[in-house]
Parts: sequence; C-alpha cells; structure tokens
Amino acid sequence: MVKNSEKNTPEIESESVLVCKDHLLSGEEFSISEYQPGILKTDPVPENLSSYYESEAYISHRDSSRSVQDKVYQFVKSYMLDQKAKWISKEKARGKILDFGAGTGEFLKKMKSRGWEIEGVEPSETARDFARKKDLILKSHLDEISNQKFDVISLWHVLEHIPDYELHLQKFYDLLVEDGILIIAVPNFNSYDAQFYKEFWAAWDVPRHLWHFSRNGLKNKLSNFGFSLLREEPLKFDSFYVSLLSEKNKTGSSNPFNAFYQGLKSNQRAKSTGEYSSIAYFFQKTSKNRF
Repeated sequence: MVKNSEKNTPEIESESVLVCKDHLLSGEEFSISEYQPGILKTDPVPENLSSYYESEAYISHRDSSRSVQDKVYQFVKSYMLDQKAKWISKEKARGKILDFGAGTGEFLKKMKSRGWEIEGVEPSETARDFARKKDLILKSHLDEISNQKFDVISLWHVLEHIPDYELHLQKFYDLLVEDGILIIAVPNFNSYDAQFYKEFWAAWDVPRHLWHFSRNGLKNKLSNFGFSLLREEPLKFDSFYVSLLSEKNKTGSSNPFNAFYQGLKSNQRAKSTGEYSSIAYFFQKTSKNRF
C-alpha cells in the first residue's frame, strides 16, 4: 500500500463512509473514509496503481469513436473544449497556460488555436503518443518544468487522481504569476446523483480516484494555499454521463432513460443548491500560502 505523503494538515481518523467496487476493471472493493472536513479518501491505494488505468473502457486517455457511448463522449468533449476556452477568456484574453493531466492534448490544441502559449504535463505514455500525432509535445512530470511562470494552470478532472495533491498545489502556486488563475474541475460527492446512486456512483471511480471533494472542502483547502475563489462553472453534461455509468454499475444495464432522468433531476436540484455533479472552480492566486 502507498502511504499518504501529505503532512501539512492532520488526518482525521474515522470510520469508512462507504465501500465501493472497482466496476471498471478489477472488481475489487475499496473503502472511502473522511480525510479532512469535506474531503474523502480511497483506501487502500494499490502499489501498482497505474495498472488500474489499463482498460479499453477508460476513454479519458484516448480518442476512440467506435461505440455510441464513445461518439457521444467525443461530441460533448468537443463542445466543452469551446466552453472551457470561453470561460478562461472571461478572466484572461491571452497568456501562457499549463494543462496538468493533459490527456491526448485536445484542450491545449484548442487554446493554441486561440493564441495562447501552451505547455502540458501528462504521465500516460499512451496519451502522450496520441498528443505527439497532433504535434503536441507533453512533459511526463511536473518537475520537467522549470524557470517558467504561467497565467493559467488547469486540471480538468485530474486533482482526484494525484496521490500527493497538496504538494502539487504548492507547486502550482509557485508556478503561477502573481494574479494567476488555477482551474480545478472535480466531481462533487454532495450532488444529487452521488446521493442517489450511493456506492454505485460512477464518479467514485475507485481506486483511480484517490480523493473526493465537496465544494466547501475544496474551497477551504485552496484558501490554505493562498487562493481565493473567483467563480464556479457547472459541468452539466457530467450528471448525465455519470448517471449512465452508475446505472450500469447498479443494475448491469445502462438504462439510458432512467439515467437521463436522474441526470436531469441532479441538474435541476443544483440550480438552487449549487451542488452540481461536477464543477469547475476558478481560483486566483492572491496571497502567500500558509505552508
């Protein structure tokens, strides 16, 4: 088991919140327990964690359009690339951006087309190979980036995968210019769809998701590192996609009609609560962090 390397804040000793199965690959069970207020952790963390990504069903690192599900995923991804670029342009028109967990490079390709200077980090060799075919050279590790400052650093559904994420938050802080923007998109375990599907909620995605965040949990964590929240942007498509996967986890069938209903219900409730299935948080570097 990999020991947690975060030392800045004491860990809360608590009972398991629930037990979830790895529905994607291994069928193994993992506990989810409270780490800090508003932040949960997956336990145990396998020593061979990278092997849990080796699945044809894990489509975040590939550009497949073979199945209907893949085609829908790719269509939504294309739409959201434009949306993400528009959100960023509200804060900064041009500049230098680092995408951490860049996948196959589609987001960086979009930002480059809009006049941004780009840099990317992606640990997956397979994903980097896909990016290279698009004339994008991605770094394999954050330590390969030095003597640079960025106007924007983005993590689109990446923070939950990082074992030592607090150490990375410190590095992101140091890599940003004084008024730089840190974008973090993560699932929200206080959303309606998470509460409805419980241990079958696909966004638990154990053991690949090592950390699980509530809105307050993430905002409080980032404030400790000298970041203030500028705004939140809901990722409304996620409730439908996650519900589709959750239905299959729960019943063995995708049940698209019920998945659509639950996804719609989640978004409708979130209009008043703010508890969307996934949220993109825009933080600004404002002061010296506490660590």
